[in-house]
Amino acid sequence: MHLSWKIVQEGRAKRGILTKQRIYDIMRCFCIFVACFMYDYIQISKINDFLFCPHSLYFHSVYEGFDDGHYKARPQIAGRLAHATVDCKTAEGRKTLLQGIEVFSEQYGIVGKIDLFDTKTGELIERKRTIKKVHEGYRFQLWAQKCCLEEMGHRVQKMTLHSLTDNKKYDVTMDTESCARFEETLVRMRGFHPLHVAKTAYAAQCENCIYRELCKKAI
Repeated sequence: MHLSWKIVQEGRAKRGILTKQRIYDIMRCFCIFVACFMYDYIQISKINDFLFCPHSLYFHSVYEGFDDGHYKARPQIAGRLAHATVDCKTAEGRKTLLQGIEVFSEQYGIVGKIDLFDTKTGELIERKRTIKKVHEGYRFQLWAQKCCLEEMGHRVQKMTLHSLTDNKKYDVTMDTESCARFEETLVRMRGFHPLHVAKTAYAAQCENCIYRELCKKAI
């Protein structure tokens, strides 16, 4: 808090002129301040972001209220539109199909929305626009939704990833080691501090990151 106030004072001292760097620093400190005083429930959708690169988690938190057309590339926007019917609850379904409902787990301190869950078959489905590889973040996202649903009284029998562009489906399983890494990831997310984490991304990740031009950690 003292750091953010110091930055504001310095900005005033320069006749209210704030450079892009100073605006960045103010926003960064504000997010840290808010995070320190809010209960640390983790958004399920942020788990994959964190595993991709911890710094993208920070940028998502800062810019999620902005018009994403200013910084998102076409693949990210297309992926968001693929879920539009779920968020608007207009996807075709049956009475046994739960879609776009909010879920949470008190045990893990996570909250989010599921994509599709069939209460009759027990199948939990997460749709992605295009799946070229089943990343660990995708599996953790589904596992988090499963934990929430089961804590809320549902029984999940199967987890499935559905790639929409090629209509391919992938069965998702989690062994004991994967579950341990999932829990470790939540611990790392709660302990993440953007000022204390060094450069962690690979060059290929930076090239495909929507925040590359904004991130000083980019390679």
